[in-house]
Parts: sequence; C-alpha cells; structure tokens
Amino acid sequence: MKVTVVGAGAVGASCAEYIAIKDFASEVVLLDIKEGYAEGKAMDLMQCASLNGFDTKITGTTGDYSKTAKSDICVITSGIPRKPGMTREELIGINAGIVKDVSENLIKHSPDTILIVVSNPMDTMTYLAHKSTGLPKNKIIGMGGALDSARFKYRLAEALDAPISDVDGMVLGMHSDTGMIPLTSHATRNSIKVSEFLSDDRLVQVAEDTKVGGATLTKLLGTSAWYAPGAAVSAMVQAIACDLKKIFPCSTLLDGEYGLNDLCIGVPVIIGRNGIEEIVKLDLSDSEKAHMAKSAEAVKVVNGLL
Repeated sequence: MKVTVVGAGAVGASCAEYIAIKDFASEVVLLDIKEGYAEGKAMDLMQCASLNGFDTKITGTTGDYSKTAKSDICVITSGIPRKPGMTREELIGINAGIVKDVSENLIKHSPDTILIVVSNPMDTMTYLAHKSTGLPKNKIIGMGGALDSARFKYRLAEALDAPISDVDGMVLGMHSDTGMIPLTSHATRNSIKVSEFLSDDRLVQVAEDTKVGGATLTKLLGTSAWYAPGAAVSAMVQAIACDLKKIFPCSTLLDGEYGLNDLCIGVPVIIGRNGIEEIVKLDLSDSEKAHMAKSAEAVKVVNGLL
C-alpha cells in the first residue's frame, strides 16, 4: 500500500507520521515545492521508526511527481493555511490553483488512486478536484467532516465530563464556521442520547464551540491546527487501505442525495477499499434539513468564485 501526501507542512507531516505509526502502509511519499523540505521531514520521521516501532518507508521529494507513481491513496494538504481572523473561504484564490495543479499531476502518475482533499475551502476544493480529474465520485473525498466530528466529540465529552470513548456524534454540512451542522439530536453517550444529560442551552453551546473549533485554534496558535487534521486524514486512509467499511461524515459529490445536486458537502459515508462505498441517508429533523439547505447554498456561493 503506497500513500502520497502532497504538502509537507504541519498537517501533511502529522498525517504521514500517524499513517507510519499505525504501520499499515508499505510506503509514504511526502511531496513539497520547497527545496529539501519534504526530504528533511521524511528523514526526521524515518529516524523515529526504531523508536516508534514501525516499518513504513517514508521518502520525500521536491516537486517530482514521478516519485508518487502507482500510489493507492493520495492526500492533498497543500495550500496556504489560515491566519487569525481569516475564514477558510478567503483562501480560495490561491489554493484553487494549487489544488487543480496538484490533483492533475497526481492523476497523471496514479490514474487509479483515491484522492483525499484537505486544502481549504475544503468542500469547494473537493468539487474542484472532481472537475479537474474526472475521477469517479467514489474516489474523491473531502476530509472536513471527520475532523469536525472529532472536535464535536471533544466538546461533548467536555460538557458531559465523560471519557471521550463514551461519546459519539457527527457533524454534517459545509466545513466552515457558519456552515457546520453538529447533530446534537443524534449524539449519544453509550447509546443514550446526550439530551438526557445536558440541557438544551448547554447543547447549543457545544454546537457553537464546535463550529468555531478551527478558528479558536487558529487564534491560539497563529496558524491552522495540525494534530487533529493529521489524525483525521490518517483514520480515513486506514479505513481505505484496510477496507474497514467505517462511517465518516465526509465531503462528497451529491447527485440527488439529501435533495442536493452538483456540489460537495459533508454527509455520512461508508469508507472502504473503493473509497466511498455508500452514502448513508439520515433522517434529519425539519430544523436540520433547513440548516443543510442553508449550508449547501453557502457552498454554491463559494463554488461560484472558482
């Protein structure tokens, strides 16, 4: 199993590290445009191998896509990260050109690969990857919902004062501060609805804290987060590589599902060896349906900037 990660910055390097530590891939290739950067990150990570007990081979390359040939899975993290005060949507002008160029180069050398898009604005970049490559819809996946749901579960566990292994929850919609839809009505603690433990006001606060999860970290760190995004990507890569058939909310191209067409947005999907194996239909409340429609309209507005 060969995995390529384009972009050797904080998110890309974290992704490569988590994949290697899980030890399910034979090779991870890091690619970056900055001279020697990916090679240096790869060398540093390989010097962890004996300490962390993995045999995955990690190599780096400066812009040589031939080194990525025959990759089973390719991850696109490249582009500029957010700075404090920036929205994900403000990155579109620069990142669209980068993602289009990267995705086309990856497909040239790995025509049967599965693409995972991380670059922001993520839903629009996932849509752009579809338009640029022509890959089947099951082979292009946007990461955002997996990360947003992890942040939702963190906030739920915090509010419940519970171990996070007790908690389950999901975030649908656009990967943006205003477009996320944390499904508080579906969230559970050991199969018991969290509404049995938390007041309506507290659940609203949990949802709001989830929506600004990325912005909160950007303000604290001075740039985008990287540990949780890297972990979210690695979990998705593992689900594909090991054919786990796991459910993640991911940005996927819709063709009538949830009443939406010709856009990528976060919905629950089953991920396995073929990428998106199935789009899972949830029964949403009228309020959740309204939020989903509003989120979809926001995605279309950003898509119109391409």
